Amino acid sequence: MFGKRNEEVIPDVETQIWSCTNDACNVWMRKDFSFASEPTCPICNSPMEQGVRDLPEININK
Repeated sequence: MFGKRNEEVIPDVETQIWSCTNDACNVWMRKDFSFASEPTCPICNSPMEQGVRDLPEININK
């Protein structure tokens, strides 16, 4: 009873992402948080490609 918290379970959803094309770099970002239509990696300046990951749902309209 004590020490247990009722934490809300956040479901994973299929999310569009951008990921760095440089094999030595593992940077990625959610597509919804990108300002460019075709971004470059903020770390190594390589091109980024679109992909999909199962990530926790973020509701930014709360």
